Amino acid sequence: MGSHTGAVAIVTGASRGIGFGIAQRLVTEGARVVITARKPEPLAEAVAALGGSEYAVGLAGNAADEAHQDEAIALARAAFGGLDYLVNNTGINPVYGPILDVDVDVVRKVLDVNVVAAFSWIKKAVATGLGSPDHPGSVVNIASIAGLRASGTIGWYGVSKAALIHLTMELGHQLGPDVRVNAVAPAVVKTQFAQALYVGREEKVAAAYPLKRLGVPEDIAGAVSFLLSRDAAWMTGQTLVVDGGVTLGGAL
Repeated sequence: MGSHTGAVAIVTGASRGIGFGIAQRLVTEGARVVITARKPEPLAEAVAALGGSEYAVGLAGNAADEAHQDEAIALARAAFGGLDYLVNNTGINPVYGPILDVDVDVVRKVLDVNVVAAFSWIKKAVATGLGSPDHPGSVVNIASIAGLRASGTIGWYGVSKAALIHLTMELGHQLGPDVRVNAVAPAVVKTQFAQALYVGREEKVAAAYPLKRLGVPEDIAGAVSFLLSRDAAWMTGQTLVVDGGVTLGGAL
């Protein structure tokens, strides 16, 4: 039996990258998952890679759309009989450069997707009975080390992740003991989402990391699996930094 045998999870933004890695780890450890993403074709491929409808179902849509959130939560209950875990992985970072150069409408979109949507997912999941009396619900938000310090290049992304980290603390304080809420703050992970931060200069970027490599989705999936599990039953409101040691030297 795995750490998550019998559990049902929703993982947002899970057709590839970190989200898919998390879904794959949870399925490997006995869970059933509902995965979401914007495009149906990659989502269908991800479901197939996870073992098909016995283990995973996909729902295409905009993670910030409340109707999509309602549908995903209902699908988890219809397909697998409940909802024990929620992983808020969806995030956007459409701009790089000085923070004052960013249009206000873009700022609103970043905060809406990276913070407000995560809050809405949690609010809806809790309202519909996340977890059960004998198995409290568990939420993990995917934050970033950009939310812990200034970057100079991805400032609004960092602001949104700092807000997500604080949201994690507030909800961890308010939702216990029925629901635990924690976060993971990765450094650069080798995914399509983060390519602008390392492609063409990976060796140079990794040199700043004490562990001398960038992250891979499996690194984050392991941390998320732990925080969701009963092994972390006495943890809530915490943000687990998974960064190859890079913040020890002050770099991003």
